[in-house]
Amino acid sequence: MSDHHDDHDGGGHTHEGEGGHAGHAHGVSADADRRWLMTALMLIGVFMLAEVVVGVLANSLALISDAAHMLTDVASIVLALIAMRLAARPAKGQFTYGLKRVEILSAQANGLTLLLLSVWLAYEAVRRLISPPQVTGGLVLLTALIGVAVNLVATWCISKANRTSLNVEGAYQHILTDLFGFIATAIAGAIVLTTGFARADAIASLLVVVLMLKAGYGLVRDSGRIFLEAAPAGLDPDVLGDRLAAQDAVVEVHDLHVWQITSGQLALSAHVLVQPGGDCHAVRRGLQSLLREQYRIGHATLQVDHVGDDGAPELLQITTPAGGYRDPHCDNAHGPVHRPGPHMH
Repeated sequence: MSDHHDDHDGGGHTHEGEGGHAGHAHGVSADADRRWLMTALMLIGVFMLAEVVVGVLANSLALISDAAHMLTDVASIVLALIAMRLAARPAKGQFTYGLKRVEILSAQANGLTLLLLSVWLAYEAVRRLISPPQVTGGLVLLTALIGVAVNLVATWCISKANRTSLNVEGAYQHILTDLFGFIATAIAGAIVLTTGFARADAIASLLVVVLMLKAGYGLVRDSGRIFLEAAPAGLDPDVLGDRLAAQDAVVEVHDLHVWQITSGQLALSAHVLVQPGGDCHAVRRGLQSLLREQYRIGHATLQVDHVGDDGAPELLQITTPAGGYRDPHCDNAHGPVHRPGPHMH
């Protein structure tokens, strides 16, 4: 029988990571996050209702589109608050990581609403470019300036929360694009008021659409990467595998997987082969320390084994998900094999 070690850093269901909810990266508590989000929610909700009324009276698509966007802002913040509540629940039963990925669902929903809303606004803006209606420029300008002030305060509130959370970032992007939208609307109102150029209102709406598309695409892309369990952005698994294989007493690293549980919580699993007579426990501790300190991977599951005299791992057999057996050197079905090379130190 071989020395076989299947160790988890931290043990049990205690997960720590960069900016995780066990403690935010910059010291903001979950309760403080909720307070900041609630403050922004109240500001935006009240102003949104007023803007709908003024937009109808002024016949301004830019104001109505801003109000529609603010409705999604309200929904995004409510969704973020619900997701934060669910994500804070402890891991139990079938949810071994808890409900942390509810926050990623929230971020993806925010991204999709931005994309869908931008399509509708683009259609309406083009229609008004072709046949521009009369727009009350003074009313548009005044309302937009108030909107700029309200959104500045709301943006500042959410910026004080933990933006390493993709959930909070989704709400932040909604509010930020709304702020830019109000700035564009204010400029359009001033142009209509001073020159009578009614198409400025529709042009301002198209500028808002571009910002919404950019923010929405970023949220859908980032949340999609987490759901597909892709390696975290900026982290190359091949480079990481070579780095692990270059450590003292390590002969080979394979079956390497690295992914994100949720925003800022990275996880890794790998099979590590150690030189005959090497201290598996010391190697494991060294690798986990390296992963935690230099890659901020707080949840690392490492299967550490000795290499036999023939160079193969001292394992009798490895069970595959299908119930069969395979020699780990027969194929690379689970990813590349990393071994120390002359370029490694």
